Amino acid sequence: MSYKNFPMVPRVIFGRGSFNQLNDILAIKRLSINAPFIFLIDDVFKGDPWITSRISLSYDDRIIFVSAKEEPKTSQVDNLVEDIILKSKERPSGIIGIGGGTLLDLAKAVSILITNDGIAEDYQGWDLVKNPAIYHVGIPTISGTGSEVSRTTILTGPERKLGINSDFTPFDQVVLDPELTKDVEKDQWFYTGMDCYVHCIESLQGTYLNAFSQSYGEKALELCKEIFLDDTLSKNDSADKLMMASWHGGMSIAYSQVGVAHAMSYGLSYLLGVKHGIGNCIVFEHLEDYYPEGVAMYKAMRKKHNITIPEGICANLSDSEFEIMIDVALGLEPLWENALGKNWKKTITKQKLKALYQKM
Repeated sequence: MSYKNFPMVPRVIFGRGSFNQLNDILAIKRLSINAPFIFLIDDVFKGDPWITSRISLSYDDRIIFVSAKEEPKTSQVDNLVEDIILKSKERPSGIIGIGGGTLLDLAKAVSILITNDGIAEDYQGWDLVKNPAIYHVGIPTISGTGSEVSRTTILTGPERKLGINSDFTPFDQVVLDPELTKDVEKDQWFYTGMDCYVHCIESLQGTYLNAFSQSYGEKALELCKEIFLDDTLSKNDSADKLMMASWHGGMSIAYSQVGVAHAMSYGLSYLLGVKHGIGNCIVFEHLEDYYPEGVAMYKAMRKKHNITIPEGICANLSDSEFEIMIDVALGLEPLWENALGKNWKKTITKQKLKALYQKM
């Protein structure tokens, strides 16, 4: 049997205020005065000195503010790479992503495309990247996606929504500072937290499960229960624990996979542009047949925090639009195999998926 030799994030710093050490971390990685650091930052922080004043720009370093209102696209990666290459005297010293999963995925993808020929959609799939990425750093400002630890970067391309899954994708350095999540609004906190929760449920109930994935998944699930069902946690403790749950949830799928909710959420995202966290929630509402206990607990969490999930988003779709979503979802074969086993094609039909999407 052949075992997958997975890369891990080699360096991580955790703690409140650890973001203040970023300049020291980067200083030793600068290649030359002509090799800039490029900071890709969620544009919600534009004009927010609390983030930007703590970043020391030297020489030709640049901050590029990027909107996270839409899921990251391959075309967006290509445009950023072109802009960075054209405006830099030398290959950059590194790419630093600061934001949620969208910004972290963009930072990973851009760092890969700077050293690999072609365009981003060429690398959507598994192990297609040939050359190591340039140095890249991930700094999450919201917890739950697991993007800070994963070997994938989820991108919507012209043909499909699929990650660049490669050994060169993971960050070289991650800074986990729970203080950076203090201004996340409640609905977004819940949707992104549920991305982590769903990671755990899909990993722990998947056919790919092994002791490695299980140990991380069980810890993340335990933390999620505490965060979303326990009234005694302080706000700071909750933020610290959710950052750790996100890390462990991401690790739980490193050696396994996600499942039905993620596959179907990709379909919603590709056709309708639904953001990933809320897409998982919309789908998970209807997956009692696949994850009965997980869905029941999710609904208890939703009710406790008084979160309203959008309904009827598929109400007016045409047959051809349903077909597009179904094809995107079914294209993610490893996810279905993890959820339902090697013979998944015998259980999942287009009609079954259409009926599920029609409920949403």
